[in-house]
Amino acid sequence: MNWKDNLPEAAQAYIKGRALDEVECIISDLPGVARGKAVPASKFAKQNHFYLPNSIFLQTLTGGWAEAAGDEGWVEPDMVLRPDLDTATAAPWTADVTLQVIHDAFGRDDEPIPTSPRNVLKRVVNLFRDKGLEPIVAPEMEFFLVARNIDPAQPITPMMGRSGRPAAARQAYSMSAVDEYGPVIDDIYDFAEAQGFEIDGITQEGGAGQVEINLRHGDPVKLADEVFYFKRLIREAALKHDCFATFMAKPIAEEPGSAMHIHHSFLDADGQNIFVGPQGGETDVFYHMIAGLQNHLPSAIAMLAPYVNSYRRYVKDHAAPINLEWARDNRTTGIRIPLSDPQARRIENRLAGMDCNPYLGIAASLACCYLGLEDQDRPDKQYRGDAYDGEEGIPYDLFTALDLFDNAKKLHKVLDPEFARVYSIVKRTEYSEFLQVISPWEREHLLLNV
Repeated sequence: MNWKDNLPEAAQAYIKGRALDEVECIISDLPGVARGKAVPASKFAKQNHFYLPNSIFLQTLTGGWAEAAGDEGWVEPDMVLRPDLDTATAAPWTADVTLQVIHDAFGRDDEPIPTSPRNVLKRVVNLFRDKGLEPIVAPEMEFFLVARNIDPAQPITPMMGRSGRPAAARQAYSMSAVDEYGPVIDDIYDFAEAQGFEIDGITQEGGAGQVEINLRHGDPVKLADEVFYFKRLIREAALKHDCFATFMAKPIAEEPGSAMHIHHSFLDADGQNIFVGPQGGETDVFYHMIAGLQNHLPSAIAMLAPYVNSYRRYVKDHAAPINLEWARDNRTTGIRIPLSDPQARRIENRLAGMDCNPYLGIAASLACCYLGLEDQDRPDKQYRGDAYDGEEGIPYDLFTALDLFDNAKKLHKVLDPEFARVYSIVKRTEYSEFLQVISPWEREHLLLNV
């Protein structure tokens, strides 16, 4: 059978009647950067795997290397990367006809590589399936369209709109604001259609040039794949119009940050939402999972907010939660229960930043729910009123978050202890790299005053 016959419908439609030139064989590293190689389509047709060194999971975002090789030392053994043809999708911005295919990583023993982010998420999903439950997630993607910035010493500024004026802030849900960068949005729609992705909606958020894209709910691995692909898609659409798309948690000091809110629900073997009781009421397991998020999110924050910049988003009264409270239809709480019909009942985790690796962010959030299922605790009382007036319950810097993560042995067991070991070392290495940089604030206020 021709391998192209197994491709998703959108990928087959993209290459129909055209000569496929190239296939990009990719895998996500820890930050969520696509690693791999591009091969001629004729070569891809003849291979069922390729090799990359496992050191791609030991690399920091800056390109440095963390000392996390393990007992065998720094020998950089190859992993076996096998294509998941269900993930094949177009790369419609390329000059030639190109497909992208996500690969899974295996060791020489044919076991999944525990440090591969996609494998981490699959592991957590399978823990639920072992209990007869099917996790369902719906991520929201927030990002900024900004002016080109080729000098890191200069502040990031909003992009120029079609009116010739920079994008304005405080225009949440404004259709006119979205129209200001309509050509970029049009290309996002066109690229998404070519790739077979369904967008549930696009809205203007509160920041200058800040946009939110909602995706349809579904399988966690499939949705993480889509967010992984969408980040590249959106960046390419922006570049076509002489601007940048950034998924930094806090790119502009005066503006709100960008989140990746994660909605969770779970289906039983009969396809019924386990949060819904016989009369449409809320079940015990609904409360157990809220408690799991309250109890374990502090230890998982290092995966939901993975960079020093991530913690600049957690600002009181600035459209980001700073607490672990829960409430119905209350956007000041870290854990929100949206308005819905009983069968659509879900729990929204509002703490994750858009800068997180989508596989790891979703895995961490689901892991907290799983531990809630295991612990069977009850959550705190529902918060009433403005939760910014309550207690702050999350770490405010990466170093503190990593300390909490390192001590969370129950969380490590769900995610995989080897992944947890490597992740902490890589993130601490990135933090050390950051400390070697002297910021403009330090030069401005310390140079002549101390």
